[in-house]
Amino acid sequence: VMVPGDTVILEGDNQKQADFLAGELCKVDPSRVHDLHMIQSTLSIPEHLDVFEKGIARKLDFAYAGSQGKRLAQMVQDGSIELGALQNEIAGRVGEEFMDTYLEMYSRYFIDLIPRVSLLVADEADREGNIYSGFSTEDTPAIAEATKFNQGIVIVQVNKLVDKVSRVDIPADWVDFVIESPTPYMLNPLFTRDPAKISDERILKAMMAIKGIYGEYGVQVLNHGVGFDTSAIELILPTYGESLGLRGKICRHWVLNPHPTMIPAIETGWAENLYSFGSEVGMEEYIKARPDVFAVGPDGTMRSNRAFCQAAGHYAADMFIGSTMQIDRYGNSSTATKNNVAGFGGAPNMGCDAKGRRHVTEAWFKCGNEVANRAELTGECLRGKKLVVQVITTVSEKGFPGFVQELDAIQLKKNAGLDLEPVMIYSDDLTHIVSEIGIAYLHKCRNMEERMNAIRAIAGKTEVGMLEDPAETLRLRKEGIVKLPEDLGIDRSTATRELLAAKNMKDLVDWSGGLYNPPAKFRNW
Repeated sequence: VMVPGDTVILEGDNQKQADFLAGELCKVDPSRVHDLHMIQSTLSIPEHLDVFEKGIARKLDFAYAGSQGKRLAQMVQDGSIELGALQNEIAGRVGEEFMDTYLEMYSRYFIDLIPRVSLLVADEADREGNIYSGFSTEDTPAIAEATKFNQGIVIVQVNKLVDKVSRVDIPADWVDFVIESPTPYMLNPLFTRDPAKISDERILKAMMAIKGIYGEYGVQVLNHGVGFDTSAIELILPTYGESLGLRGKICRHWVLNPHPTMIPAIETGWAENLYSFGSEVGMEEYIKARPDVFAVGPDGTMRSNRAFCQAAGHYAADMFIGSTMQIDRYGNSSTATKNNVAGFGGAPNMGCDAKGRRHVTEAWFKCGNEVANRAELTGECLRGKKLVVQVITTVSEKGFPGFVQELDAIQLKKNAGLDLEPVMIYSDDLTHIVSEIGIAYLHKCRNMEERMNAIRAIAGKTEVGMLEDPAETLRLRKEGIVKLPEDLGIDRSTATRELLAAKNMKDLVDWSGGLYNPPAKFRNW
């Protein structure tokens, strides 16, 4: 069904992978099928890049590379992959655009990255071709619709053929071919974090975030990025958050995958509802038991949708908070390194101010009215601002600085021949930085120099932190632009693992009433 030069989407999602179809694609004869243009939201398994080394594919558009990032960077430098489908005139020259965010990519499926063939993955198909995509629906509906309503070909790998599917997620007339895979598709537990690995330092950052941001702004609708920093926040809501009297006042509505570390908060009444991008391995039975919280349908199973969830994270959320690898002196943030084309996934969609937003919430309105130069931007008109928070460690356990004068993304742009530096969150969108030193309230800064001084104040023993002016930091603290733990009334000695509602994986299972079934690699009891 493929011909040379075809535009092909191979479903490599954040979690589930059409791994059988990926392997079969690598076996085709490159003399008959070649120069394919691959479009993938995520590069997750070796076959996603093998297809280029074998001469079957030539062009690539993607959003996130994860574990394949270093290999991708090398292949780009070697010329094995041509990045970018569109040839656009940029500053009087021809440039290549290739690295999208999730929401950008899903939108472009219908406009300028239209697939001719899509290789999808799902749980079940019936004899007519109706598809049940399972708990982790993710990208499947968007890809199927973009393909079929542009006269493309849809091929679906399923775990099993059944007489009647559990739920019709993709109707049969959108599907051309169904293949029963010899083994269940790969599904990665990307959002599982073992509480046993959460350090006291992360707990201190979590305490500052809850008291100095969540509580101060009354954040009701939010998205958490994945990582130990946000897991620490989730696990001290039932303890530290409760001690502050914040239950019912913050963290009521979540745009979030079903993180296992959310179980204690759900069980103690913190989360009223949670809408998910995908699912999480081992959480299926717990989700079924809590239809009051999760998006569970009449069939008793959850339906996720990454495209809708990305839109919700962009427009409906008051706040995005997540970890990053580097923040420069200006406040630009990136997870890219000099030789790793990681991509962004959905963080830039959640981690930016939605200028088209018009509904008002307390957190959004308060943050917007604290913007120092608000009158210069909108005159007499009021507007809010989304809270965009990055959590970072000044120097990692391996000795890598979190705060840098220049992002590695600058060098990566040169190494990979990119048009733009792969910045995840731009400085003008970032409202707060939380390090173990304190919080910088960047949206309150009057100019870039004041912004840089606020960043230096919490940058610790890094090249950025070494430029701190103690007198300037004291002034910023008095004005509430920088807050240290003592400014927030937090005793550093109380930031211990005793605050965690669950201290290990077994505790999470117990909180779930035995319904959570962690993957084997997380079982140590």
